[in-house]
Amino acid sequence: MKAQCEVEKIKDAIWKTERITGKNLTLPVLNSLLLIASGKSIKLRATNLSLGIEAEIPAKVEKEGIVAVAGSVLAGVFSNIFQNENAELESLDGNLSIKTQKSRIRLKGQSHDDFPTIPAVVGTSFEIEAKKLVEGIKSVSYSSSPSDIKPEISSVFLYAEDGQLRFVATDSFRLAEKKIKVKGLPDIPGILIPFRNIPDILRVLGELNEEVKVCFNKNQISFTAHNVYLTSRVLDGIFPDYRQIIPKNRETKAIVLKQDLLNALKLSNVFSDKWNQLNLSVRPKEKIFELSSANNDVGENKTYLDGALEGENLELSFNYKYFLDCFQSLGADSISISLNHSGKPMVIEGVGDSSFLYLIMPMNPA
Repeated sequence: MKAQCEVEKIKDAIWKTERITGKNLTLPVLNSLLLIASGKSIKLRATNLSLGIEAEIPAKVEKEGIVAVAGSVLAGVFSNIFQNENAELESLDGNLSIKTQKSRIRLKGQSHDDFPTIPAVVGTSFEIEAKKLVEGIKSVSYSSSPSDIKPEISSVFLYAEDGQLRFVATDSFRLAEKKIKVKGLPDIPGILIPFRNIPDILRVLGELNEEVKVCFNKNQISFTAHNVYLTSRVLDGIFPDYRQIIPKNRETKAIVLKQDLLNALKLSNVFSDKWNQLNLSVRPKEKIFELSSANNDVGENKTYLDGALEGENLELSFNYKYFLDCFQSLGADSISISLNHSGKPMVIEGVGDSSFLYLIMPMNPA
């Protein structure tokens, strides 16, 4: 191969792809980026067998060809080359020669014969703005279980209902659901995207300001934009029927300002114990909303917030970290908190925003 391209564009393509290279001792070619020069472009491919990506950049191709080089090394090279230059890439004896106005570099190539193909996903498809897709995934992914012991909850679950794309994640201690309206949604009975693939999916899609075509079947899901193609395997499993655990009745309800609650949680955190335990007491008749925490080595704290309170007096303990996590998904200025007895989860929603729902199981059910 022999081709010329802009340094800035290949640097961006390397940034998108290099992180997905695998660290695989039994199949070393997974550590590499595959460069394919053909037509009027250079394509960069990477895969770790669970995720695959192809980024395409315009290029002046003098000779078509393929070369594979270590992804981390190529990233290191281009992170230190001047942006406003052009680069000439040429494969020589299986190695990669890189020439710019001020640099002459030779990278040791690797055999590309064993480089896995990136699947062209064929199946059901729909289109969605990249920003909406990223918003949906980010709104819930922190609630996924990081453990692979139960793969079905070590995932982000996607399905369609009533013209809305629903994103759900749970680790069995808390659950997040985000609903986003999408025109022309097909029937989506359920897709489980592995949790370990989520950071890279968000990183790549988060850079896009355009529509993304999503295509899926029982084994793979793909995301296609004008110059990037990203695939992920999907899990074979059944996501829990989470709607059964959403309380239908709300014995106690409190509405408080989001920023006041956030400040109170951060203050209480200073005094929380090793279990991150925080105590919440809501006493509507006394107009008291109290957060408290105690640590034998530090001290104790009680914080009172103003709010609109109704229902019965209730007290429960919960993991403050779970509560803090959901603030990134709450866009409203005020937060609704609903409580019940009998160990039922606390329900958190933004006032006036029905698109996001968050549940937290109490630590010591009353």
